[in-house]
Amino acid sequence: MDTGKKRILTGDRTTGKLHLGHYVGSLKSRVELQDAYDTFILLADIQALTTHFENPQLLNESIFDVAIDNLSVGLDPNKVTIVQQSAVKSIAEMTIFYSMLVSVNVLRHNPTIKTEAKQYGYSDMSYGFLGYPVSQTADITFCNADLVPVGEDQLPHIELSRRIVRKFNGMYGTSIVEPQAKLSEVSRLAGLDGNAKMGKSLGNAVYLSDTAKEVDQKVRKAVTDPARVTVDIPGTPEICNVGKYHKIFTPDECDNIWEMCRTAKIGCVACKKKLTNSLNTLLDPMREKRAYYEAHMDEVKDIIVSGTKKASAIGDAQVETMRQAMHLTI
Repeated sequence: MDTGKKRILTGDRTTGKLHLGHYVGSLKSRVELQDAYDTFILLADIQALTTHFENPQLLNESIFDVAIDNLSVGLDPNKVTIVQQSAVKSIAEMTIFYSMLVSVNVLRHNPTIKTEAKQYGYSDMSYGFLGYPVSQTADITFCNADLVPVGEDQLPHIELSRRIVRKFNGMYGTSIVEPQAKLSEVSRLAGLDGNAKMGKSLGNAVYLSDTAKEVDQKVRKAVTDPARVTVDIPGTPEICNVGKYHKIFTPDECDNIWEMCRTAKIGCVACKKKLTNSLNTLLDPMREKRAYYEAHMDEVKDIIVSGTKKASAIGDAQVETMRQAMHLTI
């Protein structure tokens, strides 16, 4: 049924549990937008295959882990549609159609692809990895999504998607929606180790599923201002990871905490303790919801299956329109 709302398509690669970087970069806004938009959440297991094809067991487990992470932060299964990407057959068919409209040269020069290939150490990219922006275009357009929340690093993918859709519509007279990027307010969260990015494979993440004790242990090891070797030395919170985290997770007290740091009125141990309290205050309600869903895995499966069934019906209709426009029906 048409609700009259604009549609958002977003999602997560199913390569493990989600962390605070995912929360500030995307999950938080998903919760805030779920009433205003018709929201589709993609469990992106095909995208996960581009880098984790040798570990299918991880991908299978992660489908449920990622679904529960989304549900635990406050997404309402009665308001959003959670979809297993690989089970929507129209996405695969649309990927093939779109691939005819994009040159290998364009894909090779996509800055996001180049950056990710370097990150994974790929000197020789697989067809699936190189063509992942084409598959992403199918992800977005199988349901005619209007908006795609992304960080700045993903903007080249969205622009390529717009070009592909524009070309397809121009060639075949279809009216597939050209997706618009919706930039995340916080696109990247630094890792606890000082790395520019919090990542699953970097060992520097606080996971949404971490216990209070695990959060405490991780924050204790967080890198701080290297010049502040004793409590009586004034700090520089702007360059301190813990200081940056306070700006996001302890906003009401951040100015005071930063001032105490600058004037050596608080030490790193006490500062980290405050951050631990803030993070656990944020995560406690999520832990409660997680405990419920982990005790009701059949319900989680039903949410995924029903969402995927709904998405498949929408995608099948989209593909049928495309096939007719391309004169592929007999």
